Amino acid sequence: MNTILTKDFFYDLPEDRIALHPSAQRDESKLLVYNKGVIEHAQFKNITEKITKGTLLVFNNSKVIPARLIFKKESGGTIEIFLLSPADERVSAHQAMLANSPIRWKCIIGNKKRWKKNTSLISFKETVELKAELTEDEKSIVEFSWQANKTWSDILLMFGTIPLPPYIHREVEVKDKERYQTVYSALQGAVAAPTAGLHFTTEIIEKIRDKGVLTDFITLHVSAGTFQPIKSEIATEHQMHSEQVFFTKENIETILHHHQNIIPVGTTSCRSLESLYWFGVKLMKDNSSITTFYIDQRFPYQFENEILPTRIESLTAILNWMEASKLDSFSGTTFIFIYPGYKFKMTDGLITNFHQPGSTLLLLISALV
Repeated sequence: MNTILTKDFFYDLPEDRIALHPSAQRDESKLLVYNKGVIEHAQFKNITEKITKGTLLVFNNSKVIPARLIFKKESGGTIEIFLLSPADERVSAHQAMLANSPIRWKCIIGNKKRWKKNTSLISFKETVELKAELTEDEKSIVEFSWQANKTWSDILLMFGTIPLPPYIHREVEVKDKERYQTVYSALQGAVAAPTAGLHFTTEIIEKIRDKGVLTDFITLHVSAGTFQPIKSEIATEHQMHSEQVFFTKENIETILHHHQNIIPVGTTSCRSLESLYWFGVKLMKDNSSITTFYIDQRFPYQFENEILPTRIESLTAILNWMEASKLDSFSGTTFIFIYPGYKFKMTDGLITNFHQPGSTLLLLISALV
């Protein structure tokens, strides 16, 4: 494979070309359609015309949490805490949201140097006190505690704000709470929206189904790493971020029964489906020692000269594993890194937004095109 240079994936993106607010209606966004080298322009509300009957659209139903917390110090300064993922990797983000006792999260901490050791940060809302303690400095792990009879989800709704992408240079507004969620969001845990789905309305989804297009919903909790630019000169040396994925037995069965034309909605759904295929490959190669879902970023690239299983064979292996393990669902972690040269296994098309210069997502799109 030729060396992939990061500089080849940069382009000029003037600040004034980034919309700071969404269009008044979700489906009024512009739509660019690329098909075998031919490009046409349309509006998103006409996307039904572009999808053929029998297609399986796979959505990511992850729900954005109010992951940005601001604590004011007694001195007047502020400490900003951005939630990334539960410190206990065995606990999924949506499980963590149901906690009603102290919980520890990996975080990004703004003004961390001003957070004195062995001191707690405290914030009040109504009659509720939220306390934050930096329990592991190097890993930026913070323990949050509260006395009220509320879940962590309740607490974040009170104290947190929705984190907008770093390229949106404005303050959070009240309407962002609703517009920065997809209409089908369900499982809380993402710290960024699966943005391709933001353009869908319930009416478009109904129209698509009426046409004979099938839909399914899987979960990948988008992490802040999705915004991390590639900093290495050689793109493939980039350390990919991890994200939590969640599948049900029904997901696997649906995809298996409608496997001929699969179009994920968003790069998150695409990464989930491709990770799912490779998990099936792992099971087929060494079923006896696998108990958890885990896909390393370089795992798919070690089989270039091998004849690999079909998507049917991979999904069947997963179903057999679930039945043997008596599982109705499973979750895990993926680091999958998709760049030019990657051979897609579960993706026949893609609905996606435009992507930032020098981003891993731009490499994924390049690989597909």
